[in-house]
Order: sequence, then C-alpha cells, then structure tokens
Amino acid sequence: MKLVKLIIESLIFATNALSVNKVRTFLSLLGITIGIFSIISVFTIFDSLENAIKGEINSLGSNVIFIQKWPWAMGGDYPWWKYYQRPEPKLKEMDEIMKRSNTVESSAFMVSVQRTVYRGNNSVENVPVVAVSQDYNKVMPFDLQEGRYFTAAESHSGRNIAIIGVDIADNLFKGEEAVGKKIKVFGRKLDVIGVTKREGEGVFGDSKDNWVIIPAKYGQKVLDFRRISSTIIVVAKPNVTNLQMMDELTGIMRSVRKLSPSADDSFALNETDIINKGFDQLFAVIAMVGWIIGGFSLLVGGFGIANIMFVSVKERTNQIGIQKSLGAKNFFVLIQFLFEAIFLSVIGGIVGLLIVFALTFIVSSMFNFDLILTFGNIVLGILVSALIGFISGFIPAWSASRLNPVDAMRSNF
Repeated sequence: MKLVKLIIESLIFATNALSVNKVRTFLSLLGITIGIFSIISVFTIFDSLENAIKGEINSLGSNVIFIQKWPWAMGGDYPWWKYYQRPEPKLKEMDEIMKRSNTVESSAFMVSVQRTVYRGNNSVENVPVVAVSQDYNKVMPFDLQEGRYFTAAESHSGRNIAIIGVDIADNLFKGEEAVGKKIKVFGRKLDVIGVTKREGEGVFGDSKDNWVIIPAKYGQKVLDFRRISSTIIVVAKPNVTNLQMMDELTGIMRSVRKLSPSADDSFALNETDIINKGFDQLFAVIAMVGWIIGGFSLLVGGFGIANIMFVSVKERTNQIGIQKSLGAKNFFVLIQFLFEAIFLSVIGGIVGLLIVFALTFIVSSMFNFDLILTFGNIVLGILVSALIGFISGFIPAWSASRLNPVDAMRSNF
C-alpha cells in the first residue's frame, strides 16, 4: 500500500511539474515521439507486409513440393550455369510419380504462357494461359462462381475447353454470361466451361482473376512444353513429412531420368519453407534498420529528457530540502523524479503510437492493404519509452535524492 501511495504522489508531482512548463515539456516529448514513431511505424509496415506475404505463401500448403528445373533461393550467389541445361519436368514424369510413389496424395502438372485472348472484337493482351492436368484443383484449390471444372475424360482427351478468370469474363463478355460461349487463343476457339470466383490480387501481384486455364493435354497440341518452364506439384499424404516425400521423390525422379549414382540431380525439389526462411532473414535486416533509424531519435530524446530533469532538480532544490526536512526518504525523492522522467517519456511514446495508428487507418482506407498496429508493437513502444525515461532520468533523480536537506533549503535558485 505504501508503494501505491508513493506512486500516486509521484504521479501528482510529475503532472504538476509538466503542466507548469508546457513548452519545455513539448520539446522533450518531441524527440521520444519521433523515435517511437520511427521504430513502430517501420515494424508495423513490415509486420503487416510479412504477415501478408507469409499468409500467401502458406496458402500454397506446407505439405506441397514443387518439382522444377530451377531451385529456389533467397539472396546470395546463384550458380545458374549449373541448372540451365536441365530438362523441364514432363507430364509423363508426373504419371510415373503417381504410379511409383507411396507418399504422394495428389499431383498436378502446370505450364504457363502469356497470350492475347479474343472474343469477337474484344481482346485482352498478356493473359496468363495456364495448362494444367486433371488434379490441379486438388493441389491448388480455387472456387468457381459459375460453370464447372474439367472432367477426367476432357482432360485426358485434350478437349478445347477453358476456365476463365472473372476479370477476363468481365472484359470479354461485358456482363453477358460467359459459360457456353467461345474465346479464341492460339488462333483456335475454346469453349468456356467455367469462371473463377474473384479472389483479388496477391502480394506478389498474381491472381487467377485474369487467368485462362486449359487442360494440359490440349496445351500439348498448341505448345512445345520442352521450351516452356513447367512444374509438377505434389501433395503429401496425411502424416507424411515433406522430408519423407522428398527422399522418395528424389529416388523416383533419378530413376525416371536414368541418372547414374555419381550424377547430380537434374531437377529441383522446392518447398515453401525456403521462401519463408528467406523472408525471415530479409525482415530481420529491416528490423535492425528500423532500430537504427529510431535509435538516433530516441538518443536525442533521451538526452532532452535528461537535460530537462537536471533543470527540474535545480529549480526544485529548495522544495526537495523542505520535503526531506519533513521526513521524506531518499527513496521517495528518487521515485518522484524518476517517475516524472518515465511519465514524460511514456507520454511521448503514446503520442508516437497514436500517429502510427492514424497512419495505419489512412493507408488501409486508401490502399488495398491491411496495415495493422499490433498489440505487441503497442507494448513494445510503451516499454521502450519507459526504458528511455528510466535511463535518462535515473542520474538526475539519484542526484536529487542525495541532496543534503540543509544545503537544499538554503538554495535560492
């Protein structure tokens, strides 16, 4: 109870002292406010960006492996000359994987090219035309707002059919129903059997809203898959780890491609964890930059608070002498001035957090990006502010607590 009473009394003293010197208080707050704003705004922006990126990456699935020509890498030297002569994955290799594998639940083959898509006098340029095998919707699920997905017979026979993105439907059909109509790609007509449900643009700028999806077997008739970057996507069975599946896939792919025991792999097995680790390193560097930028402002703010507290102690030396002569302990005087410094610093930090919150509201309203000031960043901002106040105010508070009451009362400052 004595500690609570001491804190309340210290709060009253601090509030009175700060209200008397408004200009000085404002100037002291400014450095802390700018420092906390700099640090927390950087953390808020990149925490929101990190969550969005990782959310999109994780939406691919943690139990998914991408068999490709090129291995994924984040930063550092990339020995491209070791990989450029590798063959692209083939549709028949996916079939072999499904025949031989005991760990793979589903798989899909995928290639993508950009073409102009026509419907009468209307056209859309640079449209991703994606050729996929039958089970693509199992490994990379998506929703249809109208129509249906390919049947097994249509996929295996290579029918001239297509599922189009909602943006393509809006641009080519201008509000008309697209299902049952025809579009032209590769100089050939395709029957539209479905339209994807709008999902919006992802963090990386990709979206099925502007795709045209065709059966892979039909794609083989109009494209040379050997010259196009292709991917085999595989999903693990329940309770099968990625490591187990990758070990098995390595053996199957080496066997299918008839590689000798001494030969290097001619394929890459990529998983989303590679991207996550790369972004973890990137955001760690960004966080360090944020601390450095905000640290200079906090340093200036800390010196400002220390200077103000020394002046405050000097101005109230006589008052300190009276308090101590009436029985005030050194600890009371120490806490009184230390709490004033912490209180001042925390107020500056709260102002900085309010500015960050206003920034997140404005950005989220103006742009299609959720910028969120997290509870963790709020706590971090307040704790950093309190720590700066404690460090900056300790020496002035200690000097005040050690004053001799007789000498203090004689002060005429």
